[in-house]
Amino acid sequence: MAIDFSVEPEFQEKLDWMDAFVAREVEPIDLYFRDQVNPFDRSNETANALIRPLQAQVQDRGLWACHMGPHLGGQGYGQVKLALMNEILGRSLWAQVVFGCQAPDSGNAEIIAHYGNAEQKQLYLRPLLDGEISSSYSMTEPQGGSDPSYFTCRARRDGDEWVISGEKWFTSNFKYATFMIVMVITSPDVPVHRGSSMFLVPTDTPGIEVVANVGVGMNESLGDGDHAYLRFNEVRVPAESLLGDEGSGFKIAQTRLGGGRVHHAMRTVGVAQQALDMMCERVLSRETKGSLVAEKQSIQHWIADSWIQIQQFRLQVLHCAWLIDNEPDYAAVRQHIAGIKVQTPKVYIDVVYRAMHAHGALGVSNQMPLMSMWVSGPVMGIVDGPTEVHKDTIAKQVLKSHRPSDGLFPSQHLPSRIAGARQYVESRIEHEIANL
Repeated sequence: MAIDFSVEPEFQEKLDWMDAFVAREVEPIDLYFRDQVNPFDRSNETANALIRPLQAQVQDRGLWACHMGPHLGGQGYGQVKLALMNEILGRSLWAQVVFGCQAPDSGNAEIIAHYGNAEQKQLYLRPLLDGEISSSYSMTEPQGGSDPSYFTCRARRDGDEWVISGEKWFTSNFKYATFMIVMVITSPDVPVHRGSSMFLVPTDTPGIEVVANVGVGMNESLGDGDHAYLRFNEVRVPAESLLGDEGSGFKIAQTRLGGGRVHHAMRTVGVAQQALDMMCERVLSRETKGSLVAEKQSIQHWIADSWIQIQQFRLQVLHCAWLIDNEPDYAAVRQHIAGIKVQTPKVYIDVVYRAMHAHGALGVSNQMPLMSMWVSGPVMGIVDGPTEVHKDTIAKQVLKSHRPSDGLFPSQHLPSRIAGARQYVESRIEHEIANL
């Protein structure tokens, strides 16, 4: 069986164009707006004036919102192609907006495309796909984290409306969003996988209270973050705000998160490669104790370890993406999706830390991007579910293909195997001698 890692020439041309385009046109915008303008803020006229022409170029190249189907203006690319694109987009904060594939907008668009009604698609999906508005995804809760079995935010039916009550934690980009998709409990007396539901809620709906805006690490000052802690005070939404069937929230969430984890992982490959490039440049530029830093054995080991981690992880992510594209049963791919989710923060943290340390004091200063990059590493271990939960998933899937030993000792117990082999071989010898 042949294994082909090549990319068809036509798509490779697109990747090459993306690579040059992001470096030339988008990365300067990252630097120009650094710490000043959030890519999800659609109200900034200067940003809009710069971004719109770039988005038009992307659309002309047929590279806009490629996760969506042609009927929604995308290419309907599979996960392998999307992964290769995200490896490039991971280098830039603004690149996802320029290419119309920023999270959580991309996942929310997929949900509305599948489960929204005609009015919702007109009011929210079309402007979202056109890059005119931003959205939020509100799932986790302060007392339950990302474990839906501990959620207390409820929605009850009241005539032609649903009434939402409770709190939600870390609703990213709420301050910039026109609407959010909220996962709440609608049937508390049944297991969560049958009792949770998704709702489309405009962010200006009466009763939504911002308890606090939470930041991440040192990137945002206290009280001025981009992740909202929300309280729903008897928030009323129309009955048609329910997305999909009542009780299908858990299923919708799992479907939404699978592809997103692949994209997060492949963007991490791009960031890790950036960090490795910075480390190599630095150690080739500095001397200590009579020789280049690059000639020190420990530094060479750092470089080798980083390169190996990136290569292994990249192939793992692409293999997972290939499985998603070719395996119709999502459950069969869960183990592989969990695997890349576990590796994402580890590779991110390991490689960026080595690069940061190789730069010395400059590496931990705000004059290099490494410290900010490194803070994002632990974040990747929490988003879309904590790493430990995904390790549980992997272990359970692996154990399904094994069984306990039949006897007192393990199946590889040498004395038992040797005795069995001796009995089998001796019977063969007797048979062969009898046939002489």
